[in-house]
Amino acid sequence: MSVPVLDQLHANSDALNASEKGSGDASEHREANSTYTPLRFLHRITVLLAHYGIETHGIAPIPMAERVETRWYQMFFVWFSANMNVLAFGTGTAGPAFFSLGVRDAIVIVIVIDLVFCLFPAFFAVFGPKLGTRAMVQSRFSWGYYGSIIPSVLNVLSMQGFLILNCIIGGQTLASVSPHLNDTLGIVIISVISLAVTFFGYRFLHWYESIAWVPNVVAFIAMLALGYPQLHANQSVAVPAPTPRLVLSFASTIASSIISWCTMTSDYGVYHSPAASSARIFLYTYLGFVIPSASIRDMQITGHTLGVAFAAAAPNVPVWNAAFQNSSSVGGLLYGVLSPLGGFGKFLTVLVALSVPSACAPTMYTFSTSFMSVAHWFTFVPRWVYILVSEGILIPVAIIGAQKFYATFVDILSVIGYWSTAFAGIVMTEHLLFRGASFTETAYPIATWNVPGQLPRGVAAVLAFVCAFGALVPFMSQAWYVGPVAKDGSGDCGVYVGFVVAALCYAVLRGLERRWDRGRERGVMVQVEDELKA
Repeated sequence: MSVPVLDQLHANSDALNASEKGSGDASEHREANSTYTPLRFLHRITVLLAHYGIETHGIAPIPMAERVETRWYQMFFVWFSANMNVLAFGTGTAGPAFFSLGVRDAIVIVIVIDLVFCLFPAFFAVFGPKLGTRAMVQSRFSWGYYGSIIPSVLNVLSMQGFLILNCIIGGQTLASVSPHLNDTLGIVIISVISLAVTFFGYRFLHWYESIAWVPNVVAFIAMLALGYPQLHANQSVAVPAPTPRLVLSFASTIASSIISWCTMTSDYGVYHSPAASSARIFLYTYLGFVIPSASIRDMQITGHTLGVAFAAAAPNVPVWNAAFQNSSSVGGLLYGVLSPLGGFGKFLTVLVALSVPSACAPTMYTFSTSFMSVAHWFTFVPRWVYILVSEGILIPVAIIGAQKFYATFVDILSVIGYWSTAFAGIVMTEHLLFRGASFTETAYPIATWNVPGQLPRGVAAVLAFVCAFGALVPFMSQAWYVGPVAKDGSGDCGVYVGFVVAALCYAVLRGLERRWDRGRERGVMVQVEDELKA
C-alpha cells in the first residue's frame, strides 16, 4: 500500500478516534504521536487495522452513542462457550485425580460451589453495559487512580496464568488423537487460534463465542452415552471418607476458577446498550456460567461434574486410565472415552480441542486491556501489541507447565483466587454501600475515569487488600506454603477469608476516608469564605 494511501487512512483515523473512541483515547494517541516518535509506526499499523474493521479502541469508556448493541443474549453465549469446554471438564477432574475425592462427594461440592459462586461474575457483568467501562477502569472508582495499579498488574498475571492452563488442556486434547502430535505442537496450535480470534476484537469475539459451544455439547452428550455404564457402576465403588481438609481445598479450587472471572466479565458488555435491566444482564450471565459448570439430574452431567465423574471412574476402566496417563492428561481422558467411536471420536476430540480458544480469547483480550490500565503511558501502545506480547509468553511457559499439569493447575487457580476474592469484596462493597447500587452519572461520574484528583484516594482499598492478605495467609494450603490454620486440618480456606475480611475492612476504612475528605472540603470552604470576607 502506498504512503499517500496510508496518510489518508491516518487522517481518517483522527476523525474516527474523535467520534468512536471519545476524548480519552484520541488525546492519548495524539500525545503519543507528538511525543514518542517511535510509536508513530505502531499507530500507522493500528490505523491500517482499523480500516479493515479490526477493533482498535483502547481503555477509555465507550461513549453512550456507541453502546447500541441490543443482542443481550450474547452475554449468555460468551460465558456459556467459555465454560462449556474441556477446561471446566479439567477443573472437575481435580477432585478425584488430585484431591482423592469420591464421585458423589466431589459432585456435591461442585454443585454447591457453582450455584453460589457463579453469582459473583454475573454481578460484575452488569457494570459493562451500564457504565461502558472495562473492569480495571471501573475499579478506579473504589481503588483510586493509583491504587488500581495493584489489581491491574495482578489481573495481567492472572489472565496469563489462565491462558497457560487453557492452552495446556487444549494442547493435550489435540495431541491425544494421533501419535504424530505431542503436547507442544498442540499448545502452539491452540495458542495461535486464540491469537487470531482475539486480534479482531470485541465484535468478532462475540460472534465466535456464539457458535464455539456447539461441538463441545455434541462431544459431551456422546461421552455420556458411551460412558454411562461405567459411570453408573462407579457410583457403588467404595472410597475413603472425605476429610474436611480435602473437601475445603477442592471447594476452594472450584471457587477460585469461578470468582476469578469477576475481573473480566464487564469487559464483554461495554458496547451493549444500557437499556436492558440489571436483572436481565445478570440472569443471562449467571445462566451462562452455571449451566456449563454444574447441572445434574440423575446422571445428566456437564462441565465440572462431568470431569469429576469420568476422572473418578477412570482407574476402574483400563482404556480410560491409560489415556488419562496417570491422572496427567485431561485431553487424553476425553479422547479415551470417545475412542470407541473410531474416526468420529477423533473428529469430536479435535473439535473440542479447537474450541478451547472460546475460553482463551476473552482471557487474552482482558490481558491487553488490563495491561493498558497499569499506567498512563501503557495506553500509548495499541491493544494488538499486548496480544502479541501475551502470545510470546504463553507458548514457552505452557509447554513447560504441561509437564506437571495438576500441580501447575491448582497452584495457579488458588493464587488467582486469593486476590480475586479480595478484589470482588472491595468493589462490591463500594457499589452496594457507598454508590447506592446505582449506575447513574451522580454515582459514577465516568468523565473522571482518568483524573486522579476526582477519584477516590484508594487508601481504603489498598489497606483493606493488605488486611485481607494478612488474614488469609494462615489459611493457605499450597505445595509451596501451608499456613498454620491449614496445617491443623482446615484445608485451604484462604479465598473465603480473603473476601470477608476485605469487604469488612473496606467498609470501615472507606467510611473513614469519606468522612476525612468531607472534613477537608468543609475546612477549605470555610477558609475561602474567610478570605473573601477579609
